[in-house]
Amino acid sequence: MGGISIWQLLIVALIVVLLFGTKKLRSLGGDLGGAVKGFKSAMSSEEEKKAIEDSASEKTAQTEEIKTESKDKDKDKEQV
Repeated sequence: MGGISIWQLLIVALIVVLLFGTKKLRSLGGDLGGAVKGFKSAMSSEEEKKAIEDSASEKTAQTEEIKTESKDKDKDKEQV
């Protein structure tokens, strides 16, 4: 009861191949594969951009911290 058996899937696949032909299905598969590759590369480039932005913001924060520390040291020297 319910569920699709392997035989039913094979019959549907055979009907699809007969309707569309192997050339059209091959080109459709190639187009789908290209779209998936493009999506993956776009996602990885987004992750790289975020990583670069994060490292840049960390460097900026470290630079600001160093500047603040040097200003504090200069003030301490002036007071002495």
